Amino acid sequence: MSMAKGDLDDLRYAKTLLENPSLAARISNLLGTPIEKGFERLPPKWKRVVQKATEKSLDKALNFAIQTMDDRTRPASDKTHKILVFATGAGGGTFGLPALTIELPVTTTIMLRSIADIARSEGEQIRLLETKIACLEVFALGGPSKSDDGTETGYFVVRAGLAHAISDATTYIAEKGLAREGAPAIVRFIATLASRFGIIVSEKVAAQAIPLIGAAGGALINTIFIDHFQNMARGHFIIRRLERLYDKDLIRQEYDNLDI
Repeated sequence: MSMAKGDLDDLRYAKTLLENPSLAARISNLLGTPIEKGFERLPPKWKRVVQKATEKSLDKALNFAIQTMDDRTRPASDKTHKILVFATGAGGGTFGLPALTIELPVTTTIMLRSIADIARSEGEQIRLLETKIACLEVFALGGPSKSDDGTETGYFVVRAGLAHAISDATTYIAEKGLAREGAPAIVRFIATLASRFGIIVSEKVAAQAIPLIGAAGGALINTIFIDHFQNMARGHFIIRRLERLYDKDLIRQEYDNLDI
């Protein structure tokens, strides 16, 4: 079975979104300053703060996804969500690292709603548990990063690495819901997402630590932050749409063969 030209073009577009460029590169280009300069200015406790904020954000996002996301049909409202995240970024830029534990859960929830909008626009049924989990999966699709291990990059490699944790979490939630805190399947799922999402959050924090960023810079960085994950979501759900039309192995083969 071969792919129609229009679908192959969509696959090429998805690969372009998913594989290029990294958040760090985009922010560095905007600021004209390497992200590493920001990392040098962060206090010793920043890794612990980022880890705590990341896990809290994903935990709240999981609850939000399971309880409130629905199948209301509407076009993806990318600009609206960018405006909302712009506002939260202004607050984060003003108060710095201490504000991260407050700002990031809000930003992550807004991004999840944006991701759901994009999923709907690609034909997903948001009420399905599988789709809600696929929306959360986007937070692990950070794209290439200097902080990534070379063996763990690439869209399909990341998806394969997440598959077991996603399967266990989906089964657990379907059977028991989210009532039991600390359930091993849920903890493992959140930890798996956090290990990759935390890299991207660290790059965002480092950028906001660069002198003279302030509220305006924090808002702009947050806009790039959500734009990055909107791109990841668009690419991810284009591929899921194509996987509903064609054999998954064919999609993987064509993806690998495409030059971008």
